[in-house]
Amino acid sequence: MTTSVQKTVGKAEWLQGLTDALPILVAVIPFGALFGAVAVKSGLDIPTAVFASASIYAGASQFVMLDLLGQQVPVWSIILAVFAVNFRHVLYSASISQHLDRFTPLQKALSFFFLVDPQFATGEARAEQGKLTPAYYFGYAAPLYSVWILVSWMGALFGGLIEDPAVYGIDFILPLYFMGLVMGFRQRRFFWPILGVSATVSMIAYFTLGNPWHIAAGGIAGMLLGAAMSKPPEAK
Repeated sequence: MTTSVQKTVGKAEWLQGLTDALPILVAVIPFGALFGAVAVKSGLDIPTAVFASASIYAGASQFVMLDLLGQQVPVWSIILAVFAVNFRHVLYSASISQHLDRFTPLQKALSFFFLVDPQFATGEARAEQGKLTPAYYFGYAAPLYSVWILVSWMGALFGGLIEDPAVYGIDFILPLYFMGLVMGFRQRRFFWPILGVSATVSMIAYFTLGNPWHIAAGGIAGMLLGAAMSKPPEAK
């Protein structure tokens, strides 16, 4: 393939990734704006709130961080809680790394930073079609990341105008968003048993260990069951 053809294909892949990301922004915009607003109300200044979005880039754990900061808990507790919420990204990385053979070492490192929930779901779906390329991956990541930072900043600036976000149902965006991502994998083998075990373990952990440890517990349970069910039978 000539250089000019490679550039043309790469540009097309980039634009396709960008186009595919646009519908997700419907969820990203209010979610990011809500974080900015809550961050400022929790005592962070605007630059710190924006820096948190740019550096952590993991919506759910950012909200957990704010909640714990407001409770004046020890720093080590905040770190452990954020790790528990973000543990699913370890699982994401283990799965998506199998499909990054076209990526350079630097591109792989960057891809893990941008590996948020919709990025993972789309990357896996694209990989199943044999079409996951660096151009597509980063074309998809670019609008998600840039808009997340932008709306976090806007939320920090103007979020004070919304006294109670729950009145508008904004706080319900996150569970709906995760539900949509999960159901996108419903055609996969062993989906329902793994979902059932993960949900059961997660609920048990929620009522025994509390929030946010149920997220990691459910994820680990689902991972272990998936590994056990997909293990090839031993040769006789």
